[in-house]
Amino acid sequence: MSNPPHVSSTAKFAWREIPRTDSPKRAAAERVADFFEIYSNLDEASARAQAERCIQCPHPTCVDGCPLHNQIPDWLALTAEGHYLDAAHLLQNSGCMGEIYSNLCTRPCEGSCILEGKDEPVAIFAIERFLHEYVFSHGGLATTPPAPLGQKVAVMDAGPCGLTCAFDLVRQGYSVTIFDTHAFPGGLLSQGVPAFKMDQTLVQRRIELLKQLGVKFQLGIHYGPDFPLARLRQDFDAVFFGSCADEARPLTIPGADLPGVHQGLTLIVQRFGRIPLEIPPIELQDRRVVVLGAGDTAMDCLRTAIRSGAREALCLYRQAETEVPASEIEYRNAAEEGAKFRFFTNTTRLEAGPDGRVATVVCEPTADAPAPAMAGREFTIPADVVLVAYGFTNPPFPTVADYHEVRTSPAGRVCVDQHSMTNLAGVFAGGTLVHDLNRVVDAVRDARDAARDMHRYLSAKRG
Repeated sequence: MSNPPHVSSTAKFAWREIPRTDSPKRAAAERVADFFEIYSNLDEASARAQAERCIQCPHPTCVDGCPLHNQIPDWLALTAEGHYLDAAHLLQNSGCMGEIYSNLCTRPCEGSCILEGKDEPVAIFAIERFLHEYVFSHGGLATTPPAPLGQKVAVMDAGPCGLTCAFDLVRQGYSVTIFDTHAFPGGLLSQGVPAFKMDQTLVQRRIELLKQLGVKFQLGIHYGPDFPLARLRQDFDAVFFGSCADEARPLTIPGADLPGVHQGLTLIVQRFGRIPLEIPPIELQDRRVVVLGAGDTAMDCLRTAIRSGAREALCLYRQAETEVPASEIEYRNAAEEGAKFRFFTNTTRLEAGPDGRVATVVCEPTADAPAPAMAGREFTIPADVVLVAYGFTNPPFPTVADYHEVRTSPAGRVCVDQHSMTNLAGVFAGGTLVHDLNRVVDAVRDARDAARDMHRYLSAKRG
């Protein structure tokens, strides 16, 4: 479509006349009783009305705010005119597996909306969610593989980064095979996202679509002499190594190894992952749960604990409420559901009770706490379970067998040029193997950039 339609001039002041309506959200008292997703979709009339609120500004700041530079005003204009399938196709083409990633996005596009500060921003997330489900439910998504280009690509990651790269490449006609060490594809999408945050059927549906488009999966593959890099380079025209950070940062204070102290990610994987962990389940019923950290994983832990019958779910964080690293949406949802928060709090050690399990979290106020006279004075918080949610570290690149030929930095990052290629011709890398990325959507953007670079490289090889 060469020229996207524009909203009628009669809707020029719709942003002021139509109240913002977000995706319907279940009441907190209802949703804490189960693990089902908390949001539902707008109906057609509501989606159209909300899209009319977009003023189609000449310099769309929402596009600047989106890490993927999604062409938001174009599909909003189509939605406002009722062309839902056209809007959905444009959205799917300008984004990548958006029905998954939009659930994990912090919505910077809405914060960048030109209406922010003048009125409520356009409900971009709600409209996007509506369009993604509309195209699936109306059979409007292309599932026929494109004409093959005769070149093969190996993608060495079945998580968000690898799936993104594979999706962009297979849509252009490349034969793509995804390799992964795990038994199921999806990475943290399949293992580390609570069901109340994203329905896992979305991930499985997308993986099935990738298969229909021709992507092959080889799982349970381990780097080493039996699977050398030389074999990959011989069998494929290009290779992509991608990853998102999935190794939880450890707790290093005294008492960190006490029974009852767990990584928050362990809880999430136990409750929602497809691969069972060979450790006893973390019991939360009637327990006092303390969560260390305040990122999105911490919010997941608090909300899971509440749904699991915890007596109390308390988050300890060393900075102010305004500095919480979790998205505002996740923080607000956790607070609505009954999570408690204590800010300006340093955790100094954990102490055991008579049974040898963790019983006490020893803390002190930070130096910039509102009552500075109290700084340095210890206080204690009772806890039956402590969940550590200090974020993730970047996974190391394998150095076994001939994989050491890929050049890495002193910090262990894979070195790439301006076109995402390593020192080995045809071998590309992206995600947290290369960059310090804090959000899934940033790894998705990086994988899309790498896919474009690989397409350029492979096109040149074809002549």
